[in-house]
Amino acid sequence: MTVLVGYVPSPEGEAALRAGIDEARRRGEKLLVVNTSRADATVDPGFAQEPDLDHVREDLGALGIDFDLRQMLGGGDPAEELLHLAGGADVSLVVIGLRRRSPVGKLLLGSTAQRILLGAGCPVLAVKAAVGA
Repeated sequence: MTVLVGYVPSPEGEAALRAGIDEARRRGEKLLVVNTSRADATVDPGFAQEPDLDHVREDLGALGIDFDLRQMLGGGDPAEELLHLAGGADVSLVVIGLRRRSPVGKLLLGSTAQRILLGAGCPVLAVKAAVGA
């Protein structure tokens, strides 16, 4: 089985990665870290640059975690990409980071996290970054 982490280079993405590491260790499962973006960093702040990905590889390697890191570029909607991967037979848990938003922000903007929470066929762990992170 596999724990799937939706990773973006942000405090929320780091919180999701840390929670995913904890869950993978606790469950004795592999970790699949996915960064998905519709475009490059000039368009999408969720696009992980090579230094971000190197940081993830180094951290997971140093911790001795069995992992796979994938970056899906120019694809479809990030929520759909993660839901597609989560639909695989061996994903036991999806871990995502949540951004803090105002009530108006929640009303006006679509939520990738909400779509993953509602659409995933497996449990989803949603975490927030520490305040001030």
